[in-house]
Parts: sequence; structure tokens; C-alpha cells
Amino acid sequence: MLTPWISESTFVKNIALACVAALLLTSCDFLQVEPKQSISSDQALNTEQNVLAALNGAYNDLSDVDLYGGQYMMSPDLLADAGDIQWVGTFASPDEIIRKNIQTNNLFVENQWTDAYETINVANNVLSALDEIEDSQERERVEGEARFIRAVLYFELVRLFAQPWNAGDPGSNLGVPLILEPTRSITEDDNVTRNTVQDVYNQVLDDLTSARDLLPESNGVFADTYVASAFLSRVHLMQQDYDEAAEAADRVLQSGQFQLAPTFAEAFNNVEDVPEYIFAIQVSSQDGGNDLNTFYAAQADGGRGDINILEQHLNRYDSTDARGNFFYTDPATGDIRTQKWQDDEADGANIPIVRLAEMYLTRAEGNLRAGTSVGADPVDDVNAIRTRAGLDTVSTVTVDEVLRQRRLELSFEGNLLHDLKRTGRSVGPLSFDAEELVYPIPQRECDANPEIGQNPGYTDC
Repeated sequence: MLTPWISESTFVKNIALACVAALLLTSCDFLQVEPKQSISSDQALNTEQNVLAALNGAYNDLSDVDLYGGQYMMSPDLLADAGDIQWVGTFASPDEIIRKNIQTNNLFVENQWTDAYETINVANNVLSALDEIEDSQERERVEGEARFIRAVLYFELVRLFAQPWNAGDPGSNLGVPLILEPTRSITEDDNVTRNTVQDVYNQVLDDLTSARDLLPESNGVFADTYVASAFLSRVHLMQQDYDEAAEAADRVLQSGQFQLAPTFAEAFNNVEDVPEYIFAIQVSSQDGGNDLNTFYAAQADGGRGDINILEQHLNRYDSTDARGNFFYTDPATGDIRTQKWQDDEADGANIPIVRLAEMYLTRAEGNLRAGTSVGADPVDDVNAIRTRAGLDTVSTVTVDEVLRQRRLELSFEGNLLHDLKRTGRSVGPLSFDAEELVYPIPQRECDANPEIGQNPGYTDC
């Protein structure tokens, strides 16, 4: 675990990733500190072994703390906060995020951009070399996994660095650059402009749909067809395409592959995946990082104790709600911390990215809003979540109750900002489409590519 006195710049970049550091390496090594934007032409993937190694490397990159190793969940939750939590850490970057005063040189934001595009480049390289894989089923699996990785990263990028789908015209609002071919060298001629929000969503849907159809029903800890469907349900929700969201969630729920943990507590701090996990980042003492533990947990539990849970959040729970008791007092400071990322196991705990509980709530909301009856009655889906939390069942349910349950069930898992935006709700005094709730294009990117264009409210590139 990281010590609490490590500097921000050292912390965010000097992460030791275990295997396949570059695109082609087949042995374990450390990533270089400076991010690589390209690979040289003599490193092109030219054997099946290298293609498979590169795909493993893409997963390894996906689990980086700047991506699904924590920051794609923690930073949006900081940006969405309006009095439920408190940042007390010394790092400037997350402090700017929670204060909604993000500078263009914010290191956390820069790394979420740069690391995503590095990983997308790995996926693009894999997709460019599919002919090296002889077996057709294996080739389909590899294509599906690479498309999945590319899709989820573009999904996160467009949600963070652009206005939400329901703010203005997604066909004209600027999203992020779509790069779908490998980048093996960079010149000024390669400067890219930003695609529209609609362009990016279209690509995400195309990749995820292809992944859903290409991937097997079971694929170990890697993406399978139901993982792709779960992310499709998220994309459709963001687009307010509610019947499709319900259908995608229902496909996961009807698969028979997953089940809710018996108790809410059993859904977290697990060193191995549990049946509730649709997709999780694998963390061990030898590999992987967990920024959620680093920043949310007390020092006694391997963290820094930088995020306090405040009374405003605790008061959201009913007295009998088990989720309202899933907090603890920091023995060193007396502050309240969430147990979701307590991670007191020596081998580290896996990070659930999508849990089955979310699919119940997505299907319920989708059916309520679309007036459909896909899979189950919304009240039954909500009662499945309420019952597990120790609450009484209800006989009727509204969209507002579904959204309330999402906030309680999925708190500190990176969903709040996106839920507020897609439903047009404010963050404190800020409207859902406020400039302050959109990340700036990193200054480093602007300096390297003046054609990229900056978001409103920030200094022009």
C-alpha cells in the first residue's frame, strides 16, 4: 500500500504494473513513467503470441489507478458532491475537482485522458493484427475483448470531457477525438480534432454491440458477452433510451450467471470475485492498484483517509437500512469512512466495476420510463434491492424511488455524477450542464495539439 506522505506527482505516475508493459512484451516489467503515445513500426504485432500478450497488456492498463483502478469512480464522485463528503487530503488535483475549480494542468484529469488513449492505442493495435490469430473462435474472442476495452474507455472519456447526451445537440456538441487505427508515430500532420458527442456514442454502441455478439458467455475474469450487455445498459441509460436499457440489463439478469450477494457487506472487499460481480478489476499483493482504498480508507486499512463521509450522506438512509451501517470510525482521526473500500485483506480486494444490483435498478427504471414490462415488474426489481438491504418491501414504485435506491446502493462507486447529468438534476447550485461539471481538455494535450479545442469555461488551447 502507498504511504501517506508520498507526493502527488510520484503517486499518480509511478505505479508498478505487473505484465506486458508495452504492446509487445511477453515478460513482466514496469511501465515507464512518461506515457507512450505510439509504438515504432518495428514493434508491430506480427505473431499470435504477441497479439495475445498485447490484449493482456490492455487489460493491465485498464486496471491502472487512473482508470478503473479507482479514478473513473472517485473523481466523478468528487465532482458530483454537494455536501455528502469532504476532501481533507493534501493533493491539489482532487481538491480542485471537489471544489469544481479544475485547472487545465490538473494531474488527475490529465492522467485519466492520457492513460485512456494509451490503452485505446493498445486495443487498436490488437484489432489491426487479428489476422495473426488462426483459430476463428479465438479470433472472435480477441476482437470482442479489444472492442470492449476501446468502447468503455471512449464512454468514460465522452462522459467526463464533454457535455452529457441530453444537454443541447449531441450531433454538434464536441466530444473527444475518435482514433480507431494504431498510432505508431506522431507528427504535426497527425493532429486530430474532436468528434461530436453523437459520433463517440455511435462508436461506443457499435463496439459494445459487436463485443456482445463476439464474446463467449463465460470468459473467466475477462470481458464476456454479459459484461458487454451490462455496459450497453449504461450507455442506453445515458442516452435516455430506456427500453433498450431495460433489455440490456434483462439479458444479464436472465443469464443465470450472476446472483446478489446474501448481504450488502458481502458484495465488497473480496479478494476473489463473487457471483454479484459482472465485471471487476483484479487486485492482488503482486499486481493492480486500488485508488478507492487509497483515498477512502483509514491509514489503519492501507489508505490515506482523505475522504470523510458527512452527516448529510448518512441521513439519507432509513434506520433499518444495512447500507446506512456500512461505515466505520477512523481510529486515528474519528472521521467516518465507507466500508466499501476498506480492503483490509493482505492480498488486496478486487474492485467491482459493475454489480448485479445495478442491473435490477436499471431494468426497473427502464421499464418505468418506457412503459414496458421487460423481464420483471419494476416493484419486484426494487424490492430485491430493498430486501437485501433489510428494508420492508413496497407495493408500488416510482422513478424517484428507483433513483433514490441507485444513490444509496451505488454510492462511492462512480455513478452519481452521470446519474445526475442524465436526469437533468443539479449539483448543488450548478445545473447538470454547467461548464464546471465538465473536465477541461488537459493543457498538455492543448500544447501538443492546438487543433484539439478547449471546453467552454477554460483557457483556450
